[in-house]
Amino acid sequence: MQFTLGLLDIDKTHYSPVYLQIANGIIGHIQQGKLKPATPLPSSRMLAVALNVHRNTVVAAYDELYAQSWVDVFPRKGIFVAANLPDVSSRPIPTTVRLDGYPEKTYFEIDENRVPPADFFKEIAGQNLHINTGMPDTRLAPIELMVREYRRFAGHHFTHKYLKYGPEQGSLNLRTELARFLGESRGLQVTANDILITKGAQMAIYLAAQVLLSKNDIVIAGDPGYAGANEIFEHAGAKLELVPVDEQGMDIDAVEEICKRKKVKLLFVIPHHHQPTTVTLSSDRRMQLLELAKKYRFAIIEDDYDYDFHYSSTPILPLASADYYGSVVYVGSFCKTIAPGIRIGFMIAPKNLITQATRLRRLIDRQGEQLLEEAVANLLKNGDIGRHLKKANKIYHERRDIFCRLLHEKLGDKVSFKIPDGGFAIWIKLLTGINPTELADKTEGMGLTITDCGDYFYNATSQPPYMRLGFASLNAQEIEQAVEIIARAIDKLS
Repeated sequence: MQFTLGLLDIDKTHYSPVYLQIANGIIGHIQQGKLKPATPLPSSRMLAVALNVHRNTVVAAYDELYAQSWVDVFPRKGIFVAANLPDVSSRPIPTTVRLDGYPEKTYFEIDENRVPPADFFKEIAGQNLHINTGMPDTRLAPIELMVREYRRFAGHHFTHKYLKYGPEQGSLNLRTELARFLGESRGLQVTANDILITKGAQMAIYLAAQVLLSKNDIVIAGDPGYAGANEIFEHAGAKLELVPVDEQGMDIDAVEEICKRKKVKLLFVIPHHHQPTTVTLSSDRRMQLLELAKKYRFAIIEDDYDYDFHYSSTPILPLASADYYGSVVYVGSFCKTIAPGIRIGFMIAPKNLITQATRLRRLIDRQGEQLLEEAVANLLKNGDIGRHLKKANKIYHERRDIFCRLLHEKLGDKVSFKIPDGGFAIWIKLLTGINPTELADKTEGMGLTITDCGDYFYNATSQPPYMRLGFASLNAQEIEQAVEIIARAIDKLS
């Protein structure tokens, strides 16, 4: 069989180098049986002319083929398809098979509903302002301090050890400093052994759920609530029992009614700045919840993702600080303290659970990023994190007040809301009968992207008239522009 130059299709605008396109094209035709073993290939000069490429490009392609043992090279004779390859029969390629990229679907069977669907990350279109569900302003992140710590490591003779495998439970320095920091700020009497470092609070919730839950176990959560956690519990095979959330937080009487009827395995709660409503679980309900956990022996996952950002008064101490029986799994992260891209979270729990979660974490991700963990440990030790929190709290407090004032001034009779004691967002109710999704669609075309329309947090078929509007990531000028756009959009829809 002779080589046919028409077999190769070269695209010089493609991201793949031309020499690799040539090499991979020839390999593909060998695999399909179009080129048999010992078939002579054209000279590099002839193929270069035919394909309108530089001869060196073809030489590089042939070198690649030779390095992979697809061809034999004989001096003064030429280049041939390797003689010891299997004699593959020529076969047609189905029209559904892509030749210009990676296959879109597996040839083997896969349950495409095994993992619940989710809206993946999308870049915000154009130059739009963005109101998210409540994120810190990454422009305030103490990146220069992080860079300082990395530079310090670069000059230390022992830094190489942090590039090797390390403890699965996380940096001992970070766990030690974190235990001290949480003891001082949140009254948690823990040691490094009680802490597992994770990549964000989301991983901590996932690990706890996988260790604790079996198929058809009952999990109680708030409605509205954090859908990201509910999806984890359902993926673990659990059945959700939802209870109302009012101005004092989760309805604990409703929790007790469920416990009387069913065996509850786990309860998920965000006690501070509940997502999405921003309310705080009252002190008496906290004590009532701990007593129920003791009585009915269920676990509590306490997600305290933004405890550090409280403006009106000293925040109530976490449930975990008053847990004397080992009922609470406490999770948090630095993703809000520093920036979402700094993926360091933590789980605090009795040692037997930490051991199980660490074993599971090792199967998913051998360990965290030691250099990053060591850098954050030093920021905690030096007091840099504490100073950053004081500065950020002052700024976010001011932004909350500006946002609430403008909402009252420009939308006073069109929305209602309660000024939150802390956190990064406002939970507003539309009073005009306008659908939140329609409002978001309208603002999108006016230069403002609103991430959440409220329905994400509810387990309901009808869309509630609520929106969660984050203020922390916008400066004063941006907040004013955003509220102005919302006001004009509501006027257009009214």
